[in-house]
Amino acid sequence: MSGPERITLAMTGASGAQYGLRLLDCLVQEEREVHFLISKAAQLVMATETDVALPAKPRAMQAFLSEYTGAAPGQIRVFGQDDWMAPPASGSSAPAAMVVVPCSTGSLSAIATGACNNLIERAADVALKERRQLILVPREAPFSTIHLENMLRLSNMGAVILPAAPGFYHQPQTIDDLIDFVVARILNLLNIPQDMLPRWGEHHRVSED
Repeated sequence: MSGPERITLAMTGASGAQYGLRLLDCLVQEEREVHFLISKAAQLVMATETDVALPAKPRAMQAFLSEYTGAAPGQIRVFGQDDWMAPPASGSSAPAAMVVVPCSTGSLSAIATGACNNLIERAADVALKERRQLILVPREAPFSTIHLENMLRLSNMGAVILPAAPGFYHQPQTIDDLIDFVVARILNLLNIPQDMLPRWGEHHRVSED
């Protein structure tokens, strides 16, 4: 199996809930264990942008997402924002990789300054201090100087900033194609197999004649 076996997936209150849900589905299909974290703002955004209505309590949410994605028992583990005993809160047991998608600029700022006011921020802080993979997917547009400075700070710390900005060279036909572009890029960074988007040059060879 290539790529990490356990991944922390966090969703915060930016537009783009579809990216997080699609990534969750892909990780489940690739038989990865997912530690799922979501802010209250993200739940509100999800209810606005999709037809997915998540239960409020972690245990009920875990059962819902497991059924929604077809996950095996225990494959998805949901932790509340104040669950400081959760594995993602400690460097001794946190997964090897974390993705925040979508990543609000408020969460971006908190992570950049080490705020650790909730489990999402603490988990990201753990990823940084342990030098583990941290991928942040902001969607804000346009970016202010503050946003850009926070991104630069995090990039210098080792995080990967992957804006939710799909390309068009694969000639997307649907919104799902645009979502898959971003999710495929995340999976590529995690070194997890995906067949949604060919790597550049795989299906386009220039003639040498």
